[in-house]
Amino acid sequence: MGPIRNNKKRTMEKKADDNPLVSGSSSEDFTEWWGILSKTVAGDPSCSRPLENFKNTFRMSKKCFHYICSLVKDHMMAKTHFAFSNGKLMSLYDQVALALTRLASGNSLISIGDLFGAHHSTVSQITWRFVEGIEEKGLHHLQWPSSEQEMTKIKQKFEKIRGLPNCCGAIDTTHITMLLTSSDQESETWLDQKQNHSMILQAIVGPDMRFLSVVTGWPGKMSDSSVLRTSNIFKLCENGRKLDGPKIRIFNETELGEYIIGDSGFPLLPWLLTPYQGKELPENEAEFNNRLLATHSVSQKALVRLKDVWRMIHGEMWRPDKHKLPRFILVCCILHNIVIEMDGLDELLLSAQQQHDPGYRQQVCESVDEAGLVVRDKLCMYFSG
Repeated sequence: MGPIRNNKKRTMEKKADDNPLVSGSSSEDFTEWWGILSKTVAGDPSCSRPLENFKNTFRMSKKCFHYICSLVKDHMMAKTHFAFSNGKLMSLYDQVALALTRLASGNSLISIGDLFGAHHSTVSQITWRFVEGIEEKGLHHLQWPSSEQEMTKIKQKFEKIRGLPNCCGAIDTTHITMLLTSSDQESETWLDQKQNHSMILQAIVGPDMRFLSVVTGWPGKMSDSSVLRTSNIFKLCENGRKLDGPKIRIFNETELGEYIIGDSGFPLLPWLLTPYQGKELPENEAEFNNRLLATHSVSQKALVRLKDVWRMIHGEMWRPDKHKLPRFILVCCILHNIVIEMDGLDELLLSAQQQHDPGYRQQVCESVDEAGLVVRDKLCMYFSG
């Protein structure tokens, strides 16, 4: 499958804080806990156990969990009926909980199987069935705004951050790292500048940290600029079919079209504004950079949260199927959006100070479009008064 546009031990366990799925709870304790909790989730009147640990465990509310179940129900229950190791058939809630645990903990198939009392092959099949179901029914949660009214709300929220008018998104990239063996014939293809095997995720993010567009599947050694230029969003913007909404008048007769913002790793274009480069910048250019980077931080926070919640894509995955991995990444991005839409942003702000790509140096793209220079200078003059 092509890229999606919108010597260590095999079982690598992630360290975790207060999440019982990844904190070292015994499989017996968890199985008993989930057996009781699943009845509560299903609305069994015989079980009134409170859901105090539900959000800590699944990183979402019970309401959100039920909604996700409704999305994948038809796909997950229409074919094979899965069972625990003891022969008991799994309910829809059991299967969704297992798949979410796999994606959220990043633990191995064997570990998740031991936790739920299921064979590791069952964990693999259920997780993939879940991924297919979210792709089929949940993709509308990750899409470019389809109406001028939606885009207007996004632009208004961006302007409230640090005053950038007519801004439609913030673009950034992160690396999804993998562990590949030397026997993998494609291992050199995926080796990036940090000598990690990785896959790129590029995302355009809205002011509420929801993903508006994603591109993934390309090797991590590709530059931000190169990944951008392969994307449909680039082609559409270059052809005037995206970011083609109403222009606004910012001063005198000067008009400003729609645009997104990026860091110095991206080219300066009429529809993609990046910071001024260099040391000892004039005061007005330094002020512009401060405004742009403060606004751009929403994309960094979104990627931090994505990897913090969906830990399957946070650490080094052992020999992943590189044809399926882009679809796992996409589904994690969709789930990220659903949780924000259903549960809000309060909890998400807790991890805002972390880094989503530690150890990777800031890229610098020298590509500058003359029309982009004009647009950036106009906006800089606007802030200068």
